[in-house]
Formats: sequence, structure tokens, C-alpha cells
Amino acid sequence: MYASKYLNEKKGLPNSKFSFGHNVAIQALRIKFLKPLNKENFLLGEKLTFLKTFLQQPTHIGAVAPSSPDLVRTMVDSFDWDQIDAAIEYGPGTGVFTEAILKKIRPEAKFFAIEQSKEMVEATRQRCPDARIFEDSVTNVQEICQQQSLQSVDAIISGLPWAAFPDVLQTEIMDSMLKVLRPGGTFSTFAYWQGLALPAGKRFGRRLRSTFSKVERSKTVWKNLPPAFVYRCVL
Repeated sequence: MYASKYLNEKKGLPNSKFSFGHNVAIQALRIKFLKPLNKENFLLGEKLTFLKTFLQQPTHIGAVAPSSPDLVRTMVDSFDWDQIDAAIEYGPGTGVFTEAILKKIRPEAKFFAIEQSKEMVEATRQRCPDARIFEDSVTNVQEICQQQSLQSVDAIISGLPWAAFPDVLQTEIMDSMLKVLRPGGTFSTFAYWQGLALPAGKRFGRRLRSTFSKVERSKTVWKNLPPAFVYRCVL
């Protein structure tokens, strides 16, 4: 599939045992097995895992650090969780959005996340052991929904780096998403300011406006690395 082709390209730095990526991996393992695993060690290990995955798959992650609490709050607050019976998260990364969603969503509502990176799946499961995470491509969302006895969902929250995707991959992911997001459903994703200058970022903005009946943009979240904003779209 196109998603597998593009998301597995550009594996990062050379696989030398002296490469920076290798050193980051070793440090992440050291932090992971520190005892006791206090909050500081957990957060440091999480950041190293994020950085290591970025170095290996820059088109998959799109950032060098997890999203900040301010960006998480801006994203999650863009949904009316009392009205949501089923929701999906695309690309949970280390689980910062997943954790916030689980605090907001009603207990009886259905929720799961889709993440292609094995390391990020493990990081999310460590942070959110009660969350249902599928290690898969988001282009397979319709099949996953069918497995969960869902014909459609009310909300999709995305952490994918859209501005890093080529047109064919943007199209494939969006087409797959539209097969499961119900009419009137809400889609939210964030974008980095520097991505607006990229052709793929501009193309993604045009795609949103041509696909959804309503597209809003939040104020800039400056307390994030890098600064970002949130798109809130209604189908």
C-alpha cells in the first residue's frame, strides 16, 4: 500500500553503531530499565523514544518532541465529548493525546487508536494501559472499524504529520477516513507553522477546505516545539 511505501522510506541516519540514532536508542533503553521508574525517568525515556523514532522515520513522526500540554488541551477541547459515541485517534505517538481523550470520553463510548510504529505503540500502552491500540496503517481504518462492529464514528483526532506526506498518501489517508467519519462528524488535527510554507502543507489546507463543510483554525499554541495550531473540521 502507498502508506506502507511512504511511511517506511527514509529510515534516518546510517545504521552505524556510532550513529547518533544508535546512541539515542541505547540511552532510551537505559532510562527504560532504571529502577525505580519515577515520573522524571519515564518522561525522559519517552522523549528519547520519540526522538529516536523521528531520526529513523522523519516522515512518520514530523516532530522531535511529544506535543505540549497546551497543544494537547487545545486539540482535545475541540470536541464535544458528551455527544461522541465512537472516536478514533490517528498516530498517538507516546500517548499524550490518548491519555487526555480517556479522561474526556464517556465510559460507554468506543475509542481506539491506530499507530504504525511498534515503539510508539509500546510507549502509548505504557502510558495508557487501558487504551485499545492497533499497530496498523490508518489507511486500514475501515477494516479495523468493521472488526470493532462500527459502521461509522463521530470523531477522529489526528497526530499525523500531514505536511510531510506526498499528495498520493494524503489522498489515500483522507479517502479512507471519509469512509468511516459520519456526516456531521468532527475531524481535528494539528499543524506546525513551518509546515504552512511547504507545498504539502498548503495542499493539505486546500484539501480540508474542499472536503469539509466547516474548517476552523485555533490560535497559535506557542508553548509547543515547534509552535502549532489546530484545525477543527466538520464533515
